[in-house]
Amino acid sequence: MAYNNQRGITALADPTRRQIFELVAKRPQSVADLTRALPVSQSAVSQHLKILKSAKLVRAEAAGARNIYRVDPAGLGQMRAWLDRQWRDALDALKTEIDNKEQK
Repeated sequence: MAYNNQRGITALADPTRRQIFELVAKRPQSVADLTRALPVSQSAVSQHLKILKSAKLVRAEAAGARNIYRVDPAGLGQMRAWLDRQWRDALDALKTEIDNKEQK
């Protein structure tokens, strides 16, 4: 399945989700771990994780009765590849613009 850049960008646009993502990126964490680290309810953390998971930025692994969330390297790699393409395209456009001005 192709990477959905809109979903990933939208997921990280929210400051709380970005904070959750950054905490999970530091080390795998449960909903309870994240709730203790943030000024939001456990229900809110779960909802944010659901959005991050649907954007393929985190994944859950069962550990007994709880889920441990960690960064999804495949989804994050797809997002990075998309961002790299945007950067490359912008640099190519800048180079073309400079070349065109030098030819005048």
